[in-house]
Amino acid sequence: MKPAFYVTTPIYYVNDVPHIGHAYTTLAADVLARYKRLKGFDVFFLTGTDEHGQKVEKAANAAGETPLELADRVMKRFQSLWEKLEISNTDFIRTTQERHKKGVSVLFERVMEKGDIYLGEYEDWYCTPCETFWTETQLIDYKCPDCNRPTEKLKEESYFFRMSKYQDQLLAHIEANPDFIQPKSRRNEIISFVKEGLRDLSVSRTTFSWGIPVPGNDKHVVYVWFDALTNYITALGYPQEGGDFEKYWPCDVHLIGKDILRFHTVYWPTFLMAAGLPIPKKVFAHGWWTVEGQKMSKSLQNVVEPNMLVDKYGVDAVRYFLLREVPFGLDGDFSHQALIHRINSDLANDLGNLLNRSTAMLGKYFGGVLQTPGEESELDKAYREKTVAMIEQVDGFIDELAFSRALQAIWEVISAGNKYIDETAPWTLAKDPEKRERLSTVMYYMLESQRIVYTLLSAFMPKTAQKGLSCLVGSDEASAEGLAWGGLKPGTAIAKAEALFPRIEEKAE
Repeated sequence: MKPAFYVTTPIYYVNDVPHIGHAYTTLAADVLARYKRLKGFDVFFLTGTDEHGQKVEKAANAAGETPLELADRVMKRFQSLWEKLEISNTDFIRTTQERHKKGVSVLFERVMEKGDIYLGEYEDWYCTPCETFWTETQLIDYKCPDCNRPTEKLKEESYFFRMSKYQDQLLAHIEANPDFIQPKSRRNEIISFVKEGLRDLSVSRTTFSWGIPVPGNDKHVVYVWFDALTNYITALGYPQEGGDFEKYWPCDVHLIGKDILRFHTVYWPTFLMAAGLPIPKKVFAHGWWTVEGQKMSKSLQNVVEPNMLVDKYGVDAVRYFLLREVPFGLDGDFSHQALIHRINSDLANDLGNLLNRSTAMLGKYFGGVLQTPGEESELDKAYREKTVAMIEQVDGFIDELAFSRALQAIWEVISAGNKYIDETAPWTLAKDPEKRERLSTVMYYMLESQRIVYTLLSAFMPKTAQKGLSCLVGSDEASAEGLAWGGLKPGTAIAKAEALFPRIEEKAE
């Protein structure tokens, strides 16, 4: 039986339009899912939309539509963008689906039966855009510390979750599982937050109606985080604890932006502890993108729209750039100039040029038919060993979610291929009939190394990998077996490859 692997993105709020940050998290999850499938895992990859709450209700009222009409409209934007970006998700969950509402209600009831949810009264400063309550000491001039907008004092009846009860258990779990919160800087941040003391958490609202009714008291709706976070198990069929739930839970990795770290590493694990359910193995919070050095904001009109990027530069160039440019976990800066530079140097010059050159040579010297390699020289051996070592390096980097380092390791082999051509000089060997066997070996090594490169690239750049593999082996299917050296069969006809990435003219500033 294949080992199971479960990866999730956050569910995206339908009060927003998809931007580069959403695309970034989803791409990272897609690379992980594709790579694990390549390595023989049975992968469940979940994404979706968060559709309840006051912001959605207000926005729908302002637009003269129902909250569900707004959600139906906006979730399609996310779905169509994921199709455009070649996202290979297994499922797409919506918090308005019956399967989700049922799971949330059951979880709420179970925690309540245990005595960990109780009815009380809530009074604090509320920020509507962030849907967050703050204490007076957390405010800055009575403004929200997250978005700097005015807050209002609200008092309402509320159900509370006894989060304080799980403080020590959560701390013990974080300390016993160093990989649970990644990267390390985020882990330290959460440990100090928990040590300051956890307060009980308000988990219902009476000020709006767009949400899941609290079981047994429909004057209240379940508050956004208890509702939204539960998607990770309702998509697996919870409250039924067999089937997909048994197979995939606990989740191998929740990929999130750093702004929702606390909800995933404090609220979510304590909800699960109260329900007697296993805690996710890992939560990885990546950084934010700025644009040309400035924070992305609607008022600055600098929000990078992923659909436009794909239309302009092509899907695989965008996928490559976002995961190559910045170490996953750190903040990054987006600029069109940097993207064009990556396309021209890494994709056109290095990757595309190598395949184009080597297949053209095979056509010129051997009529496009791969020959049996002869004796291995030191130069060949070093090239083969570098290619084979890369496979393990990439595996380690992907497990660490170090996507840029995995791509760097692949590109080192691509550069080694271009260097290998220069050092072996096939054009000189071709002039000497006695060097024909040597030329056969050089051509074989050059193309076999690229076959392995394209097999690994299938996780990052699916369309490009399909083109490369179709050219080299006549099939666009990548498989784990394809990672062993020696997969290319002598006698195979290989046509000259077209340029994979045309160069883009860089405008002088």
